[in-house]
Amino acid sequence: MPPAVVCLPTYNERENIEPMLRALAGKGVRVLVVDDNSPDGTGELANALARELDYVDVLHRERKEGLGPAYLAGFRRALGDGAELVLEMDCDFSHDPNDVPRLIAAADGADLVLGSRYVAGGAVGNWGFLRRLVSAGGSWYARALLGTGVRDLTGGFKCYRRRVLETIDLDAIDSKGYAFQIETTYRALRAGFRVVEIPIRFVDREAGGSKMSKAIVAEAIWKVPALRLAALAGRL
Repeated sequence: MPPAVVCLPTYNERENIEPMLRALAGKGVRVLVVDDNSPDGTGELANALARELDYVDVLHRERKEGLGPAYLAGFRRALGDGAELVLEMDCDFSHDPNDVPRLIAAADGADLVLGSRYVAGGAVGNWGFLRRLVSAGGSWYARALLGTGVRDLTGGFKCYRRRVLETIDLDAIDSKGYAFQIETTYRALRAGFRVVEIPIRFVDREAGGSKMSKAIVAEAIWKVPALRLAALAGRL
């Protein structure tokens, strides 16, 4: 199996970090915790766990800047450490750690694997109607404007082959929130990489607070047409 690293961004995830890291044991991956100076002590707890668990590393960032910058820092560290596969997932158990091997296996026939809520067999659990509407509507909006058949453009459970991240120009990516997920997948598609979706069941967090905000939603709304215009102008 090629070296695989799970990038796990954290901000105030003290309740989730230890059970998540232990759940990823035996999954054939190293885990890189990317902590944005969490005031609840998540970073310090991650340090202690890294001393105990030989598959865990920790990258500390000075401040909270958003999901996108945290992932970019993690990608660069993982690539520098020799990873051939780089995964994204949430620390709050909305993504099932037991699905990690499935994403890795699917990468045998793809450059970017997306854990998808919106393909056959995918599902969303314990969400209310409004949350489901916003999520499904956001994916439809991005799909329609960008002209792609990918069903779950906003999902954050992903597995990249190294060559994807080396090609899509990480320095040009400036999305901060969930628009980051749309932008990275769209850039991979524009570069001609094979993107596949495999079904997952997504559930809402049980511990800790959601990071969703109006600013994150607003960024995704304006970023999608901006990406399409950049592509039409040959800048993407």
